[in-house]
Amino acid sequence: MQNDFIRIQEQDFDLGTEVQALRKNDPRVGAVVTFVGTVRDMNDGSQVKGMTLEHYPGMTEKSLEEIIRQARGRWDLYKSLVIHRVGPLFPEDQIVLVAVTSAHRGEAFAACEFIMDYLKTAAPFWKKEETPEGGKWVDARVTDDAAMARWN
Repeated sequence: MQNDFIRIQEQDFDLGTEVQALRKNDPRVGAVVTFVGTVRDMNDGSQVKGMTLEHYPGMTEKSLEEIIRQARGRWDLYKSLVIHRVGPLFPEDQIVLVAVTSAHRGEAFAACEFIMDYLKTAAPFWKKEETPEGGKWVDARVTDDAAMARWN
């Protein structure tokens, strides 16, 4: 998976720098699709002061490698990148970046969405939101599960 990059990290990332590195020296690329997820200040009607994301090192990376392998089996991709932050995060912070390159936009859009749907439903991350009522662990939403189910 030399054209696939997975990073689980506490520090922030720069979208422009990451996309530039992903495209660099690859004239085949006709499409770059990215998704950046950020922390919202509201969820399910409650104010969100912050959140903590946890993961299981080793297992998380292996799980992400598998979903990228599946995406490559469905679409003709050149490179892919998943950066997922862990640790304490606050409203407006970036959480996740999914980026893929391909010759054509349709494949790039589909692959990016597929990978993101997996991250929202099945990747081994645990999210605890801090609200005025206290901390609460957050499960995948029904709408996220439905989005993932369409790929089966």
